[in-house]
Amino acid sequence: MQLELYHYIIAIAGAALAGCINTLAGNGSAITLSILIELLGLPPKIANGTNRVGIMAQTVFGTYEFHKGGKLHLKRNLRYIIPILIGAIAGAIVAVKVSNEQFRAVFRFLMVVMLFVILFKPKRWFRETDVKSLLPLWATIPIFLAIGFYAGFIQMGMGVIFLAIMVLLAKVNITESNAVKTLVTMLLTVFALFIFHSQGLIDWRIGGIMAIGQALGGWATARYASRYKQADQVAYWLLVVIVIGAVISLFWT
Repeated sequence: MQLELYHYIIAIAGAALAGCINTLAGNGSAITLSILIELLGLPPKIANGTNRVGIMAQTVFGTYEFHKGGKLHLKRNLRYIIPILIGAIAGAIVAVKVSNEQFRAVFRFLMVVMLFVILFKPKRWFRETDVKSLLPLWATIPIFLAIGFYAGFIQMGMGVIFLAIMVLLAKVNITESNAVKTLVTMLLTVFALFIFHSQGLIDWRIGGIMAIGQALGGWATARYASRYKQADQVAYWLLVVIVIGAVISLFWT
């Protein structure tokens, strides 16, 4: 496809917005996948693979800023990171063999569940990390393996699910959870990129364009979240808006 100037402008601006949303809440891939499929004309499977290029750029810059701002505590969150990465490898392998409509059906019902989870007792989302309360390994391993599988399979909406589990079950502060989510997404995207590329399902030219915007969005938002206490509440309400928007879009379009 021959890209015009307006294609570049919309793609970079939309990717930057998605980078902000992904870093602070999740589901920014709803924007980038729409751009890749509807505006740039990529087939769904190639769009799913190409989307990971921008995600990689966004998470590299976001992880750097969270680490720099002292919000990324790797040692105490390693128990969640390892099973997610294992699950993501399996999920990405499955993703190259199924249709866009199949993963859209899964995503639709997950978002309805997430909306109820997020709105129930919202004060739970604003507490500080409880370092003395850890999920037992018998629960941690299957839960985070499942999240990883979903992330490798779809990516879209992974941030929403991950934040809900980290904040409500693992009792980790929402900003710290966002820092871990960004690191996890960066690491699992390395595996996903390898798998999608090996199947010829990445358009690197278009992916590079999207990466410019997502890197800017991820960097700026992580910088904000690392420095301002009100970022917790901004992240929560953005999460509410994102999930409501996803539910409306999936059931009424």
